[in-house]
Amino acid sequence: MTPEAARGGGRGVRLLPNAVTVLALCSGLSGVQFMIADNRVAALAAITVAAVFDALDGRLARLLDATSRMGAELDSLSDCVSFGVSPALILFLWTLDDIRIGWVVALVLVVSAALRLARFNTLSDDEEAPPYAGEFFVGVPSPAGALIALAPLALEVQLGPGFWSLPAVVGVWTVLVGGLMISRVPTASLKSVRVPPPFVAPLLVAVAFAAAALVTFPFVVYAVAVALYLLHIPWAVSRYRWLGRHPEVWHVPPRQRRAVRRAHRRLGLAPPRRNLRRRVAGAAARAGTAARNIGRDRDRRVGDPTAPLPPPGPIERPPGRPADRNGHGDGHGDRRPRPRGSRRLGLRRHRDDEQ
Repeated sequence: MTPEAARGGGRGVRLLPNAVTVLALCSGLSGVQFMIADNRVAALAAITVAAVFDALDGRLARLLDATSRMGAELDSLSDCVSFGVSPALILFLWTLDDIRIGWVVALVLVVSAALRLARFNTLSDDEEAPPYAGEFFVGVPSPAGALIALAPLALEVQLGPGFWSLPAVVGVWTVLVGGLMISRVPTASLKSVRVPPPFVAPLLVAVAFAAAALVTFPFVVYAVAVALYLLHIPWAVSRYRWLGRHPEVWHVPPRQRRAVRRAHRRLGLAPPRRNLRRRVAGAAARAGTAARNIGRDRDRRVGDPTAPLPPPGPIERPPGRPADRNGHGDGHGDRRPRPRGSRRLGLRRHRDDEQ
């Protein structure tokens, strides 16, 4: 093969991921056209196919070593249109146009998707992120957010009209989905999922059953997938926080991480309730408050903060208060109450001050 042919083949391989991204863009926009024709099933299918294409283009680019800056920018623009503009227009054409703020709700979804993608592009260049940050997304990704936002439409197609198809309910649901997209809630990334060898065969059988169910009951599978994704968010948050508290497992495989976590649970090693920075800051604040209390008590007695403490003497008791056998009114001999804060810090006055 000549060098010119090799260079031509390289350009063809580099073009393939971008072609898949363009297919995702066309599929997402086709969903709007299907909704205008009142074909709700085709509209949902178009957004789902766009999500599948979006999942494939990045993997193809990494597999073929065809990543480029242009491909990354094209992918972001395609996601903004396919999973921001198209779902918002589909929801507006379906039921949001029946309320006065329906267009505002649609704009909220579009802006949330754009902000989510802008933040993703910014965080991808962050060199100070911890090693485990690549295993999580910050917020719900835009393809998943679009599918979650369209879940009420899928329920109406499968079950008919209900409370899930009311314009007010759809509007609140859409705003909540937009909030999840721009939130900082960690969600699991499928890029880091590794299936152990013993579970490969059962997983393939499960995929076959899922494919059969998708053909028979497509929108039931759609709703179940959305529910499972929402239920995984608390687990992802817990796992993210656990990794942040255990830097010793940042560079080990996930299988060994699970072994370490089981060992901690077996040994009863509970994580600290507060991180070290907060505990140190709290102790310093308490020490400063106690020191100020000691100085305030010294000023109240002497009037001069630099003067030594006065010698101990009998404490004047108020009229009508009985005295003890030593002639003092507090029943504690000739001892004076220590300043506040010295008890907390464990401070003791010097003997020469007490004499």
